[in-house]
Amino acid sequence: MNIYIYWIIGVFIISMACGFVFIPIILNFCKAKKLYDIPNSRKIHKSAIPRLGGISFMPSMFIAFAIALSAISVTDKLITINIWSLYFLISILLIYVMGIIDDVVGLSPLIKFVVQIIAACFLPFSGLYINNLYGFMGIHELPYFIGFPLTVLAIVFIDNAINLIDGIDGLAASLSIMALAGFLYMFASQEIWAYAILIAGLIGVLVAFLYFNMFGDPDKNRKIFMGDAGSLTLGFILGFLCVKYSMSNTAVITEHKFDFFMAFTLLIVPMFDVVRVSMVRIYHGKSPFMADKSHIHHKLIHAGLSQHQALAFIITMAAAYIALNYNLLKSIENTYVFIADVIIYISLNLVLNYYINKRKTVKA
Repeated sequence: MNIYIYWIIGVFIISMACGFVFIPIILNFCKAKKLYDIPNSRKIHKSAIPRLGGISFMPSMFIAFAIALSAISVTDKLITINIWSLYFLISILLIYVMGIIDDVVGLSPLIKFVVQIIAACFLPFSGLYINNLYGFMGIHELPYFIGFPLTVLAIVFIDNAINLIDGIDGLAASLSIMALAGFLYMFASQEIWAYAILIAGLIGVLVAFLYFNMFGDPDKNRKIFMGDAGSLTLGFILGFLCVKYSMSNTAVITEHKFDFFMAFTLLIVPMFDVVRVSMVRIYHGKSPFMADKSHIHHKLIHAGLSQHQALAFIITMAAAYIALNYNLLKSIENTYVFIADVIIYISLNLVLNYYINKRKTVKA
């Protein structure tokens, strides 16, 4: 077995262990400072829950990654310290700090949006941007002046998609773990071990967080939410990975015709959900940024599913999309695959609407 596979496993374990150490400390801090997510009419939870679980993500991931780097002889295949690495570190720290501030004192949506755009701009400034759509909608290579804003849009969009899907226990973390596992496989298959090892570190702490988030007892101060520090950091990293893997660069990644689309397929459910919710809000004359209970997890619960059943349904749907697209993209153009994905999603929502309306009629 390749030595780097052992390090991927090792980093996963180290990061998970760090998560199990850090999260109880954060829980006690939240209790002492009374930093809770308070229930309201829009939220599903019924009791005050600490919301700073995402603070554990960055330290756990980078501690595990640093241990791996200190033990492995650095080669070109493992890691290259370049401008991308530096700008990514700056941008992710900016998002992480913003998330912590928002969780502790609160920030306006406008301020968060501006910071997200600034952080996302660091990547195309460094030369890392979406420069090829691999034939999606008939588009191939993209010039810098188009790739720059497209990259910023994609990263900010994905960042908010993960943030907004974080509405029931385990959902954002589970979808992120699934997407990260896909990226780990894709980067490892290209022998880009630095990213594979870093991703393993993030998966590790997410597993620890998932334990406290889904199975922690709030009465014993063992349950926690990731907060914006977690969801925004996760979303930004996932957006970066989408751009990094889909960027056309044969010197780094062997090109496949489905690279671009497959990278974004890993996050297709939260992305589709944000688009649908925004369109529905605009149709009803509301702001697309106004919070409500129209996300897919809300709809599933309105249709009669429990939180855990809704979680299982969404995870299964995401896995089905990934499996379907992976196989279809081998023989069908990505534009047609995208159209099929949209039709499936619209059909699913029509079925959900039918069951929701039927349930309302029965209750009436």
